[in-house]
Amino acid sequence: MTNKRHAHSPPHQATPPRAPSLDPDTGEPLETTAASAAPAPGAPAASQPAPEASEVEVWKDRHLRLAAEYDNFRKRSAKERAEVWGRAQAEIVSRLADALDDLSRFAHIDPAEIDSKTLHDGVDLVERKIWKELEAIGVTRIDQAGVPFDPHVHEAVTTQPAPKPELDHTVGQVVQPGYKMRDTLLRPARVVVLTWQGQ
Repeated sequence: MTNKRHAHSPPHQATPPRAPSLDPDTGEPLETTAASAAPAPGAPAASQPAPEASEVEVWKDRHLRLAAEYDNFRKRSAKERAEVWGRAQAEIVSRLADALDDLSRFAHIDPAEIDSKTLHDGVDLVERKIWKELEAIGVTRIDQAGVPFDPHVHEAVTTQPAPKPELDHTVGQVVQPGYKMRDTLLRPARVVVLTWQGQ
């Protein structure tokens, strides 16, 4: 029996593994870089920004809180100012109480039982008592004649010719006194203003 020689195909050679591509910046294989960049299975997803609607609600709540705080502050300030003003008024009245009592007593005296000098002296005493208390809280009277006319404290009711040039634009007469409380004008003095006619 003739032995047939079978031709044997060359043995299969395994393809050598390809060298992984390297990242030019890090020198690491690109597959490794990509794998490391991808989230691991089962890992929680990256936190997402809060929805826009939630942010609007946060700012709306802050606005409402600030508005409520400002409203409370405004009401509290108004109440405090009213209390301070009330205490100031009460203090003024309490200072004038004694003088008002004296004035009331003189107003109810029978004119037949008192002479004019006693009445005059009594009224003068009451006036001095009142002014003592008013000056203590900074009230002053504006009633000087011969001073330069000042539109900040004087109200001109009429004019008269000045007898000499140096009296031009000065107060010739006080018709009604004015009053100041420290730097606050309570009432301007009504005055007659002298003007030089150039004679």
